[in-house]
Amino acid sequence: MMRDDQRREYDEQDLRVGDHKNSAAGVTGVAVALKRSLREMGIVRSAETLLQLNQEEGFDCMSCAWPDPEPGHRKTAEFCENGAKAVAEEATRDRVTPEFFARHSIADLSQHSELWLGKQGRITHPMVKRPGATHYTPIDWDDAYALIGEQLRSLDSPDEALFYTSGRASNEAAFVYQLFARAFGTNNLPDCSNMCHESTSIALQESIGIGKASVTLDDVYNAELIVLQGQNPGTNHPRMLTALEDAKRNGAKILAINPLREAGLVNFRNPQTPRGVVGHGTDLADLHLPIAVNGDLALMQGIASLLVEWDAIDHDFVREYTDGFEDWKRHVQNVDWDEVISATGLSRQLITEAAQMLRRSKATVFCWAMGVTQHRNAVATIKEICNVAFAQGNIGRRGAGLMPVRGHSNVQGDRTMGIWERPPQHFLDALEKEFGFDPPREYGFDTVDSIRAMRDGKAKFFLGLGGNFVQSAPDTVVTSEAMSGIDMTVHISTKLNRSHLVCGDTALILPTLGRTEKDVQASGHQFVSVEDTECSVHASRGPLEPASEHLRSEVSIITSIAEATIGDRYGIDWKAMRDDYANIRSRIARVVPGCEGYEVNVRRPGGFILPHPPRDTRTFQTETGKAEFAVSPIEVVQVPPGHLLLQTLRSHDQFNTTIYGLSDRYRGIEGGRRVVFMHREDIAAAGLDPGDIVDLFTRWDGDERVRCAHRFRVVEYDVPRGSAAAYYPETNPLVPLDSTALESNCPTYKSVVISIAPTGTRSSECPDVCSTQEVGSDWSHKTRPQPEHLS
Repeated sequence: MMRDDQRREYDEQDLRVGDHKNSAAGVTGVAVALKRSLREMGIVRSAETLLQLNQEEGFDCMSCAWPDPEPGHRKTAEFCENGAKAVAEEATRDRVTPEFFARHSIADLSQHSELWLGKQGRITHPMVKRPGATHYTPIDWDDAYALIGEQLRSLDSPDEALFYTSGRASNEAAFVYQLFARAFGTNNLPDCSNMCHESTSIALQESIGIGKASVTLDDVYNAELIVLQGQNPGTNHPRMLTALEDAKRNGAKILAINPLREAGLVNFRNPQTPRGVVGHGTDLADLHLPIAVNGDLALMQGIASLLVEWDAIDHDFVREYTDGFEDWKRHVQNVDWDEVISATGLSRQLITEAAQMLRRSKATVFCWAMGVTQHRNAVATIKEICNVAFAQGNIGRRGAGLMPVRGHSNVQGDRTMGIWERPPQHFLDALEKEFGFDPPREYGFDTVDSIRAMRDGKAKFFLGLGGNFVQSAPDTVVTSEAMSGIDMTVHISTKLNRSHLVCGDTALILPTLGRTEKDVQASGHQFVSVEDTECSVHASRGPLEPASEHLRSEVSIITSIAEATIGDRYGIDWKAMRDDYANIRSRIARVVPGCEGYEVNVRRPGGFILPHPPRDTRTFQTETGKAEFAVSPIEVVQVPPGHLLLQTLRSHDQFNTTIYGLSDRYRGIEGGRRVVFMHREDIAAAGLDPGDIVDLFTRWDGDERVRCAHRFRVVEYDVPRGSAAAYYPETNPLVPLDSTALESNCPTYKSVVISIAPTGTRSSECPDVCSTQEVGSDWSHKTRPQPEHLS
């Protein structure tokens, strides 16, 4: 438990804004992370964990999904700043015990920030909040399982239950989880993919027949050109910087397309090389396009128009492997350049310079992340990226391909294992053959539809396998009300978070083992497996003793809930899978395509790479059997006068909704998070000055309710005119639940039309419920005076 003075450290912040223009990624970050590791874990635990992080016989980082180098090519310290922070966060020596919950009511805990909640430590015992109770109290594991099973069996329909998954779960846990949900009778398997790369999965499935990257690390190293679009690797995938540095040494050029000129796109000082430690480091981006928010579809069509005009086309590839080229060619030949320039905020000269880089390259890797996927037109934009790749034959060629960079450690593996509300029929057929029951065939609820179902009384039970659903979901007020209105919420977690406090009539917290910890079951020590962003599957083995003797593994918890709910229905031997995870992997081998020989292959050093037909053989499992060109009209978000288009983003001191600290040094922000980055001319046009405190407002079409987020410091920054940026989850209350990407239903976290006003001047427009979202923020107006100046 933290002392009172430690609590003040996290509750009373003094936000400071410094210089971001000369920042470089690299050396400083590792020093900061190591210092934090020593403070959280001590010397021994730091050595036990960090030296085994991402090693062949060690454990996989629970942070991003960036792939590991080949066996024999890994460094002694094969981790980045954020990886070290993630390990320190999980392997901390602090504990949240039953005595902690006895001291703190749910209402009390709700007043604290997400940072403070996470810093309390690891949860040690299963806990329950009974109907009408104000506190969580301890509960025995068997009683917890029985309570959950009784609740599930009491539902009128299996479809009243929701089974959510974060990207932290292992392949083994994900497989038994989806098996349990489908044996119970529902495909309601929303996951974090629904909120991040769902647009990628849909677009790639329709374009190349598989929703995964067609690129390996070897391709990155051997590319002539790497396009980084809507992605900030320095903060979100820091180990990627090392791969980019290696590619630059091999002669690659880098084209960065991003509204913000991020430090990780400019210069990298590798802490493991002399040049990085004492020298200038490596300049990364050869050209940066400061594109306006939501201008990517127009940009790619402008580039495509030039490539067609120059006949910079791989006609052999197009003729043999693609379908729809002529229709696409006619479309981009008629592109409206005034529309392209208006949508992108870029000059034709700058777009031409970027197109020349593609024209000169014989092997291009296209990388993208949430800056592309979380827009209304995201699926069309990704298909346009595919179109440009097809036009130049950049599929199935060394040094080339499509690389969506996944944001969470095993989010891709979870989907491979069947975590999807829209499972393919061949997967369900394989489940039926293996386990002897006919799984439900109707599509289930994704994340957005799950919130609607809870809101509308169609769902009464929520089980979360990891994650922080309330904070990561859009429309925070609506989501919170929906979660609070159901019969039971259950969270399988390592640490305390906001979702434990926005709970159903009955709520349970089930503490689980982390990646850093040993997993011992009846048959002995176990390992789990994960899949990274290049389709590589490998083993993970934690080195530490569990934080508490009362912890259970994810697999143990899921199979025990299954036993308590459906018993021996269908003859599924849940105990055998719990006792020895090899029994799960043998089932995976017979059910999941590409996983034949799973047990043998995953034990090899470095694991194995799943098959990828477009990459491996230039074959495409689409309707035509070819790569599909798609024709999409240019669509942009219409922003009324006096408004800005807001994109939400991470600080450098967070991973997803986990807040590590209050330092975003690459952007010059220290000591707080409630900031809004704006162009200096937009600041002046709004009658504001840098440092002013403002409220943010948005109104969704057809919805009279005004959404608002309070008390943000205006920060002048290098963003395009008409665009703004701010951190999530603080700005998630502004993202309307019904504002989603076409086809994928992914929330549009990167396309929020907002207006801005000095704090308090439009308070009558906001419903009272909005103010609850400010409680517990790191700079809450209810507990702190307004800072008078910037230091």
